[in-house]
Amino acid sequence: MSKPVVAIVGRPNVGKSTFFNRCVGGRQAIVYDDPGVTRDRIYMDCDWSGHDLLLIDTGGLMPDSAEEMSKQVSEQVESAIEQADVVVFLVDGKAGLSGADEDVANMLRRLKKPVLLGVNKIDTPKDEANLLEFYKLGLGEPFALSALRGTGGVGDLLDKIIESLPEELKASSKSVNGDESEEERKDFAMAIVGRPNVGKSSIVNAVCGQKRSIVTDVPGTTRDAVDTKFKFGDREITLIDTAGIRKKSKVDYGVEAFSVVRSIKAIDRADVVVLVLDASDAIVDQEQKIAQKIVDAGKAVVVVFNKWDLVENKSSKLMNEYAAGMLQDLPHVKYAEIVFTSALTGQRMQKILEAAERAVSENRRRVTTAVFNQIIADAQTISPPPAGKRGRRLRVYYGSQVAVEPPTFVLKVNDEKLAAGGYLAYLERKIRESFGFKGTPIRLILRPKKDER
Repeated sequence: MSKPVVAIVGRPNVGKSTFFNRCVGGRQAIVYDDPGVTRDRIYMDCDWSGHDLLLIDTGGLMPDSAEEMSKQVSEQVESAIEQADVVVFLVDGKAGLSGADEDVANMLRRLKKPVLLGVNKIDTPKDEANLLEFYKLGLGEPFALSALRGTGGVGDLLDKIIESLPEELKASSKSVNGDESEEERKDFAMAIVGRPNVGKSSIVNAVCGQKRSIVTDVPGTTRDAVDTKFKFGDREITLIDTAGIRKKSKVDYGVEAFSVVRSIKAIDRADVVVLVLDASDAIVDQEQKIAQKIVDAGKAVVVVFNKWDLVENKSSKLMNEYAAGMLQDLPHVKYAEIVFTSALTGQRMQKILEAAERAVSENRRRVTTAVFNQIIADAQTISPPPAGKRGRRLRVYYGSQVAVEPPTFVLKVNDEKLAAGGYLAYLERKIRESFGFKGTPIRLILRPKKDER
């Protein structure tokens, strides 16, 4: 499901980044008492009252500035507003209403989407008197808040954001959704991601051109792409094409900058992500970051080496060498199935769909508790956990699967602090050897046995 997007806008130094950090629960954006610190857009997930949101922190708007940087930042903010489902306009309650605030408000009033007004820096009761003048902006009732202290109407503003969402987005943003029918569970959405010019769109066209019985173009919920639906066997697949994810230093301000947001939303909406690499080129740092985003989202994944037709001296041995290189360069997704394709010639296009289908099934797979515990017990017998301080060792009493997408297991232990990363990797390897889970991340959560009560 797609997360609703909330853009935080306003002139420089009104506390947008402080409010952003307060919502996401950490210092994700740089905060400094100097106008214009935030130039790059920053996006982070926010969970509020059981709803998942994607927040965008933006640079400060200076409508009358003739500086080139200010113009670029303004273009970027306008793109963020275009992407957003709800816009939060933040103003400075201490400094009072300014002409720049009025200029921004005039622009926002023309939007056909919810705009909420937050008056920041209302840090003491006496500051609340400053609230009245902001009614002049014509954006409804202002929310008095102190982003720095987390007091005032921060929670009320977040509640209003949820309330302002269209019903379909409000439903899709819910953190837990267990109402899907068996028929719906058979279908899946597949996102094609990667850096520019690796052949993503060519793969989309080639995949849709093979063995399809139904193909329809429907507007994507991101309002910036077209999702393609088609039949593959007895499943309906929604294919999500994305803009290429480029290194931030290579991305211009404006609409192109938000290709990153669009691609992250595509990963979020997908059940399985196809990471497309250029077989004729080396794996780069940006592809490692994309792989990490896929893992963090808990999505099933297939790795595709495209442009295989450009590789000389092709052989099974060379494929094995590529696979070994991927394990070294992309350890995040070492469990992924690898497909070597050529979108130009149509080589192995159906293999992508078959691999995606298997990865989705593994991502949704459940295993029996009794067999799982036998595997964990055998693993500890074969290789006991290493001794820690004072000779104490981790002991796993038992475990059970608590979730799917991705498969998630809770292990009851004597002391989670005794767990070494290497030993958890060993347990994961044993779990995969026994159950497969090809193409999906799995998560192990350690809980002290005493927590049962």
